[in-house]
Amino acid sequence: MIRQLLAEEVLPMNLLLLADPSERLVREYTSRGTCYVLEKEENIIGVYVLLPTRPDTVELVNIAVDEGYHGQGWGKQLVLHAIQEAKKQNYRTIEIGTGNSGVTQLALYQKCGFRMVSIDRDFFLRHYEEPIFENGIQVIDMVRLEMDLM
Repeated sequence: MIRQLLAEEVLPMNLLLLADPSERLVREYTSRGTCYVLEKEENIIGVYVLLPTRPDTVELVNIAVDEGYHGQGWGKQLVLHAIQEAKKQNYRTIEIGTGNSGVTQLALYQKCGFRMVSIDRDFFLRHYEEPIFENGIQVIDMVRLEMDLM
Protein backbone atom coordinates (compact mmCIF):
# COMPACT_ATOMS: atom_id res chain seq x y z
CA MET A 1 0.00 0.00 0.00
CA ILE A 2 1.23 3.49 -0.88
CA ARG A 3 0.06 6.32 1.36
CA GLN A 4 0.94 9.84 2.39
CA LEU A 5 3.29 10.03 5.37
CA LEU A 6 1.43 11.58 8.29
CA ALA A 7 2.71 14.83 9.80
CA GLU A 8 3.41 13.16 13.15
CA GLU A 9 5.41 10.31 11.58
CA VAL A 10 9.19 10.37 11.35
CA LEU A 11 10.70 10.70 7.88
CA PRO A 12 12.11 7.37 6.62
CA MET A 13 15.55 8.97 6.41
CA ASN A 14 17.32 5.63 5.84
CA LEU A 15 15.40 5.25 2.56
CA LEU A 16 15.56 8.91 1.55
CA LEU A 17 19.35 8.85 1.90
CA LEU A 18 19.53 5.93 -0.55
CA ALA A 19 18.41 8.27 -3.32
CA ASP A 20 20.06 11.46 -2.08
CA PRO A 21 23.16 11.35 0.15
CA SER A 22 22.66 14.91 1.46
CA GLU A 23 20.57 14.90 4.64
CA ARG A 24 20.56 18.71 4.54
CA LEU A 25 18.97 18.76 1.05
CA VAL A 26 16.55 15.93 1.90
CA ARG A 27 15.29 17.78 4.97
CA GLU A 28 14.95 21.01 2.97
CA TYR A 29 12.81 19.60 0.16
CA THR A 30 10.77 17.25 2.34
CA SER A 31 9.75 20.29 4.41
CA ARG A 32 8.30 21.86 1.23
CA GLY A 33 6.90 18.72 -0.38
CA THR A 34 4.63 15.79 0.41
CA CYS A 35 6.20 12.45 1.31
CA TYR A 36 4.56 9.17 0.30
CA VAL A 37 5.57 5.76 1.60
CA LEU A 38 5.17 2.20 0.35
CA GLU A 39 4.35 -0.28 3.10
CA LYS A 40 4.68 -4.04 2.94
CA GLU A 41 3.75 -6.10 6.00
CA GLU A 42 3.70 -2.94 8.17
CA ASN A 43 7.27 -1.98 7.14
CA ILE A 44 8.09 1.07 5.04
CA ILE A 45 10.05 -0.27 2.05
CA GLY A 46 9.74 2.63 -0.39
CA VAL A 47 9.36 6.39 -0.52
CA TYR A 48 8.96 9.34 -2.86
CA VAL A 49 8.34 13.06 -2.49
CA LEU A 50 6.13 15.32 -4.62
CA LEU A 51 7.48 18.86 -4.59
CA PRO A 52 5.53 21.77 -6.12
CA THR A 53 7.97 23.87 -8.16
CA ARG A 54 5.98 26.28 -10.34
CA PRO A 55 2.30 26.93 -10.98
CA ASP A 56 0.78 23.75 -12.43
CA THR A 57 4.09 21.85 -12.09
CA VAL A 58 5.26 19.31 -9.53
CA GLU A 59 8.59 17.50 -9.31
CA LEU A 60 8.90 13.87 -8.31
CA VAL A 61 11.99 13.75 -6.12
CA ASN A 62 13.77 11.11 -4.12
CA ILE A 63 12.30 7.79 -5.22
CA ALA A 64 13.85 5.00 -3.17
CA VAL A 65 13.16 1.35 -2.44
CA ASP A 66 14.82 -0.67 0.31
CA GLU A 67 17.71 -2.57 -1.27
CA GLY A 68 16.23 -5.92 -0.20
CA TYR A 69 13.22 -5.24 -2.46
CA HIS A 70 15.02 -4.11 -5.62
CA GLY A 71 14.08 -5.74 -8.91
CA GLN A 72 10.51 -6.53 -7.86
CA GLY A 73 8.68 -3.64 -9.56
CA TRP A 74 8.23 -1.49 -6.46
CA GLY A 75 10.05 1.49 -7.99
CA LYS A 76 7.73 1.45 -10.99
CA GLN A 77 4.70 1.30 -8.68
CA LEU A 78 5.99 4.36 -6.82
CA VAL A 79 6.52 6.31 -10.05
CA LEU A 80 3.08 5.40 -11.42
CA HIS A 81 1.47 6.29 -8.09
CA ALA A 82 3.22 9.69 -8.14
CA ILE A 83 1.89 10.37 -11.65
CA GLN A 84 -1.66 9.54 -10.52
CA GLU A 85 -1.31 11.72 -7.41
CA ALA A 86 -0.08 14.64 -9.53
CA LYS A 87 -3.09 14.21 -11.85
CA LYS A 88 -5.49 14.06 -8.87
CA GLN A 89 -3.98 17.31 -7.59
CA ASN A 90 -4.57 18.92 -11.02
CA TYR A 91 -0.96 19.52 -11.97
CA ARG A 92 -0.37 19.96 -15.70
CA THR A 93 3.27 18.79 -15.70
CA ILE A 94 5.32 16.39 -13.62
CA GLU A 95 9.11 16.62 -13.73
CA ILE A 96 11.87 14.34 -12.55
CA GLY A 97 15.65 14.52 -12.53
CA THR A 98 18.35 11.91 -12.19
CA GLY A 99 22.11 11.69 -12.38
CA ASN A 100 23.88 11.17 -15.68
CA SER A 101 24.99 7.68 -14.60
CA GLY A 102 21.54 6.44 -13.50
CA VAL A 103 20.89 4.16 -16.47
CA THR A 104 18.35 2.02 -14.60
CA GLN A 105 16.45 5.09 -13.44
CA LEU A 106 16.50 6.68 -16.91
CA ALA A 107 15.06 3.50 -18.41
CA LEU A 108 12.35 3.27 -15.72
CA TYR A 109 11.25 6.89 -16.09
CA GLN A 110 11.01 6.60 -19.87
CA LYS A 111 9.04 3.33 -19.60
CA CYS A 112 6.60 5.23 -17.37
CA GLY A 113 6.13 7.93 -20.02
CA PHE A 114 8.65 10.64 -19.12
CA ARG A 115 10.63 12.35 -21.89
CA MET A 116 14.08 13.90 -21.59
CA VAL A 117 13.98 17.68 -21.84
CA SER A 118 17.35 19.03 -20.68
CA ILE A 119 20.63 18.49 -18.89
CA ASP A 120 21.62 20.62 -15.90
CA ARG A 121 25.39 20.57 -16.35
CA ASP A 122 27.52 20.25 -13.21
CA PHE A 123 24.41 20.04 -10.96
CA PHE A 124 25.98 17.50 -8.59
CA LEU A 125 29.27 19.39 -8.45
CA ARG A 126 27.42 22.57 -7.44
CA HIS A 127 25.07 21.04 -4.86
CA TYR A 128 27.05 18.25 -3.19
CA GLU A 129 30.25 18.60 -1.20
CA GLU A 130 31.42 15.01 -1.73
CA PRO A 131 31.69 13.30 -5.13
CA ILE A 132 28.95 10.75 -5.87
CA PHE A 133 29.64 7.62 -7.93
CA GLU A 134 27.07 5.32 -9.47
CA ASN A 135 27.73 2.38 -11.78
CA GLY A 136 31.42 3.27 -11.61
CA ILE A 137 30.74 6.73 -13.10
CA GLN A 138 30.95 10.05 -11.27
CA VAL A 139 27.53 11.70 -11.07
CA ILE A 140 28.08 15.20 -12.46
CA ASP A 141 25.08 16.27 -14.55
CA MET A 142 21.33 16.13 -13.82
CA VAL A 143 19.23 14.68 -16.64
CA ARG A 144 15.81 16.37 -16.53
CA LEU A 145 12.66 14.59 -17.73
CA GLU A 146 9.01 15.60 -17.74
CA MET A 147 5.52 14.42 -18.61
CA ASP A 148 2.48 16.41 -19.71
CA LEU A 149 -0.46 15.32 -17.54
CA MET A 150 -3.26 16.97 -19.53
